[in-house]
Amino acid sequence: MTSSSNSSSTSTSTSTSSSELSAFSALAPYGWDDAWADEFAPYGSEGLLPGRVIRVDRGQCDVVTADGLVRADTAFVTPHDPLRVVCTGDWVAVEPAGNPRYVRTYLPRRTAFVRSTSSKRSEGQILAANVEYAIVAVSLAVELDLGRIERFLALAWESGAQPLVVLTKADLVPDPVTRAHLVQDVELSAPGVSVLTVSAVDGDGLDTLVALVSGGTSVLLGQSGAGKSTLANALLGEDVMDVQATRDVDGKGRHTTTTRNLLALPGGGVLIDTPGLRGVGLWDAETGVGQVFSEIEELAAQCRFHDCAHSAEPGCAVLAAVDTGQLPFRRLESYRKLLRENQWIVAKTDARARAELRREWKRRGAQGKAAMEAKRGHR
Repeated sequence: MTSSSNSSSTSTSTSTSSSELSAFSALAPYGWDDAWADEFAPYGSEGLLPGRVIRVDRGQCDVVTADGLVRADTAFVTPHDPLRVVCTGDWVAVEPAGNPRYVRTYLPRRTAFVRSTSSKRSEGQILAANVEYAIVAVSLAVELDLGRIERFLALAWESGAQPLVVLTKADLVPDPVTRAHLVQDVELSAPGVSVLTVSAVDGDGLDTLVALVSGGTSVLLGQSGAGKSTLANALLGEDVMDVQATRDVDGKGRHTTTTRNLLALPGGGVLIDTPGLRGVGLWDAETGVGQVFSEIEELAAQCRFHDCAHSAEPGCAVLAAVDTGQLPFRRLESYRKLLRENQWIVAKTDARARAELRREWKRRGAQGKAAMEAKRGHR
């Protein structure tokens, strides 16, 4: 009797081990690792399958599992909180069978890329989860919008991912001196971030980019017409994503990509391509803003007053840096704008924070008015 029991136990152990090995083999190209396996273990004991969401639309999602690609309903996952819905990049526990088949839950996210929605309800929208690298694609076919780049970077830093700026369509700027100046402009607006020039036409810079993204999951972000789908095809080595021409009048493109799609790269790593983003609203991204403007934060630590608003206060190290040319005034203006926007978004979701913010704005407004009057009196 004991021998039979031992034999049954050994058989079960072998079966479980085989199942785990199968999951590792099938899901490793999509980022599955020991840590994810440990997170999933309680759901595995319930007979559920691990998988990664590669696409979401209309309450359903495509999930890659050890049994292949399956279509699953997301109704069991909290549908009313837009930050807790299933999104591309999630690792999920999905039913092994059923019609319809359901996603039971998603595993705790390591990172999450969130922006505010354009609605008046002050909600956050999650764009991608479990991302190691946030690639901000910027076209060199049009004039650089440094403020928009800073906005993307703030969201990227806040997500927990490592940002990377890729200047696409580099073949349209053949002069190396001009190209170097453009790179320098972006680097000054992106401290701590690598800036690459890439041309999908002649392959310039692609090897470097492939090496950088081969070790994890990357999300590709940018406006329509930034060349994201063309760049995605270049990284994939085949024309998987549809591409449309940009308008000659303003360099803007159409929304070629309409959903967020997760794709395994042939050289290793995973890529999430996203639709072009017209609106890039901040969502509780104070830390991200601080990292984008790290030089201003460092200067602020030297101000005479710890709550210095960097507007008219005496002993302000930030304004002194602007006066000497050490800090471009454009950077300070952008910093102020993003902080104000972020504070307002946070306040809109919290009545108490909103009231405190209004009091703070009134206080600082009065201080600024007094400072200006005092300045006029000394003339």
